[in-house]
This record gives sequence, C-alpha cells and structure tokens, in this order.
Amino acid sequence: MSGLEFFVGDAQRCAELFRLGRDVEAGLVMIDLIGAVHPHFESTSQPSQQQWAFLLGEMFACQEAQNWIALADYLEYELVEVLTDSLSV
Repeated sequence: MSGLEFFVGDAQRCAELFRLGRDVEAGLVMIDLIGAVHPHFESTSQPSQQQWAFLLGEMFACQEAQNWIALADYLEYELVEVLTDSLSV
C-alpha cells in the first residue's frame, strides 16, 4: 500500500466518523492524519504547500464551527485532490 492509499483510506475513515456524529473519535483520527500528511508537503512545490495551508485553514474553520459534514467533505474529497496533485507535480 502506497503512502497516498494509506492517507486516502485514513481520510475516508475520518470523514465517515464525522458523518456518523462521532466527532471526538474523528478529531483524534484527524490529528494523526494531519500529523502524518504534513511532512509530505514540506518537500513539495510552493503551490502545493499553499494548497495544503489553505485546506488546513478551511478544515480548522469547519472544526471550530462544528460543521462536521463540511469537514468530512474536505477530508474525503479536497484532501485527496490536494495529495494527488502534489504527487503529480
């Protein structure tokens, strides 16, 4: 299993937990996921790093507003897109 597949699987699992209303458990999974994904972006291009920073800001804003559905969407769709784009650059 590649790193991307691992991250995608964790992002989908985390999104599912948020959608099920298990926000505390999902929050812990999200912390682990972000901690694992973040180092990947330290060695990517400036545009990829900017996309990652923007996405993080959006996800944290959703978390602060307790908008779990939007946060789940960011995790399941936007994070996967940003990761995929960063690998193809």
